[in-house]
Amino acid sequence: MHGEYKVPGGKLVVVDFDVVDGVIRSPRVAGDFFLEPDEALADIDGALDGLAAASDAKTIAAAVSAALRPEAVLLGFSPEAVAVAVRRALTDATSWANYEWEVVHDPAVSPRLHLALDEVLATRVGDGRRKPTLRFWEWEESAVVIGSFQSVKNEVDPEGAERNGFDVVRRISGGGAMMMEKGNVVTYSLYVPAELVQGMSFADSYAFLDDWVLQGLRSIGIEATYQPLNDIASPLGKIGGAAQKRLGSGGVLHHVTMAYDLDNEKMLEVLRIGREKISDKGIASAAKRVDPLRSQTGLSRAAVIEALIQTFTALYGAKPGTVSPDELAEAEALVESKFATEEWLQRVP
Repeated sequence: MHGEYKVPGGKLVVVDFDVVDGVIRSPRVAGDFFLEPDEALADIDGALDGLAAASDAKTIAAAVSAALRPEAVLLGFSPEAVAVAVRRALTDATSWANYEWEVVHDPAVSPRLHLALDEVLATRVGDGRRKPTLRFWEWEESAVVIGSFQSVKNEVDPEGAERNGFDVVRRISGGGAMMMEKGNVVTYSLYVPAELVQGMSFADSYAFLDDWVLQGLRSIGIEATYQPLNDIASPLGKIGGAAQKRLGSGGVLHHVTMAYDLDNEKMLEVLRIGREKISDKGIASAAKRVDPLRSQTGLSRAAVIEALIQTFTALYGAKPGTVSPDELAEAEALVESKFATEEWLQRVP
């Protein structure tokens, strides 16, 4: 068995072992991490030897932690990272390099069509009709996009939304409401096979799928980090958030919205941001929670997107692509049957 796991913001962990009668045997852990003292590597190998191959990641990480000598120092990885690598070896996990990637940056469409395209393209990647894809969104109009399980009345001020020209739509992934103002957000979707995140917890997969964007943001001078569960941040504040949906076809939808520019007063008029949500973060005002890309870089929105595309292309050899006519037609039909209906929007009133 062979498994690999690149720790988001950290190092690569590689593990090889045999499985004999349902038990891990002859494990060999390697990677470009740092570990002191040298003998601690044998501790990790010893902790894995004899574990049941059916052990979950929590059990594996606990065994590694218990076996490490007190003076051991792990840099760039952790017992949890070793556990993920082991679980990936025991499943049908793949890596970024196993796929041919496409990058799509098509002309603007409506918010509802974007949401329908997310479902259509993720489904097609899952069933093998489309290559894994990174797609950047362009906006015909502004919208508040609420999470799949959010209450409309709890999240959106309808008068404020109408006054400021924001439609209200619901996506298929969970997470919180996002104020998507035309021209002032950078939104992208990743459509990947489930095998790419096999063996990872949901929390691990969020950071894993967005490690590339942290590298892209750093290339334009932003010291970006990932804040569990789903926030992208810098020392100056939150930049954006991620959401994810795993489909029955075997496709995974992972999408991110980052603030390029932000009108704080407008945000507070459009969204019902409760005092409880603010207070648990220890801040006095919701307006202080977000620090947009424009203020941190001075670059145009188009230049930011181009830098991110260049980073993804350099890392994974992606080729330019586009949404096909039949994919677009399928998404347009899904808008009519689902995303434009009151039944879908008000499913959690």
